[in-house]
Order: sequence, then C-alpha cells, then structure tokens
Amino acid sequence: MVDAVRRFAVNLRDAIGDRSLREIARLSGVDRTTIAVVLAGEAWPDVATLARLEVALERPLWPVFGQD
Repeated sequence: MVDAVRRFAVNLRDAIGDRSLREIARLSGVDRTTIAVVLAGEAWPDVATLARLEVALERPLWPVFGQD
C-alpha cells in the first residue's frame, strides 16, 4: 500500500505540473494544505480526495499495478 501512495504522489505531482496548489485546490475543492501534505508523503489521501483530484485534473492518479 505504501508504494501505491508513493506512486499516487508522483502521479499527482506530474498532473499538477507548473500550476499552483491554490489553482488545484480551487479546481478540485480539496484544501491546498491537504494537497501539500499528500505530496510530501505526510498523509494518505482518502477516497473523496482522490476522486476530487482525479476529476479536477482529468486523469487517473491512483496507480494500477501490473500495467506498467
């Protein structure tokens, strides 16, 4: 599970690109502090946070193992 969360954070960072956390927070409805702590690996996202970010960023973020 830890590897999945690490990959999620990498996928999230890639999806954010050079946009600000404020912009992503506005688009997703997820507090920018929550996004920051998930990116830093200090917290694991809950399902609602994951879904909001995937919808806002228009891409899957949770890794699917075995499809690498």
